[in-house]
Amino acid sequence: MSLSLPPSAKIYLSLAPCDMRKGFDGLAAQVRNILLLDPFSGAVFLFRGKRGNRLKGLVWDGSGLCLYAKRLERSKFVWPRSGDGAVRLSAAQLAMLIEGLDWRHAIVHDEVSTPTLA
Repeated sequence: MSLSLPPSAKIYLSLAPCDMRKGFDGLAAQVRNILLLDPFSGAVFLFRGKRGNRLKGLVWDGSGLCLYAKRLERSKFVWPRSGDGAVRLSAAQLAMLIEGLDWRHAIVHDEVSTPTLA
């Protein structure tokens, strides 16, 4: 799954395992009812199945919902402990997650204001 996202993109990782049979409407309902967020906000919402090797992403692109899916053949996606709610990821952390890497150890730098020239 390759997504071109700006560094400022809002990316949410759902903590609770998800039924991977869910499609557009089921995942959008989960975003609204469980995460208490707007599935049509343009943010990326990520869900992992119980086995841990399947990932689905849901995003509204302005003209419709897009559904992305990936299955790792030999490993599992690194995920926080199960619970309610979601955690935010950066675009760099998302790229690591999709590759099956441990995104929790990525160094995220704070944004720096534009320097002024003297």
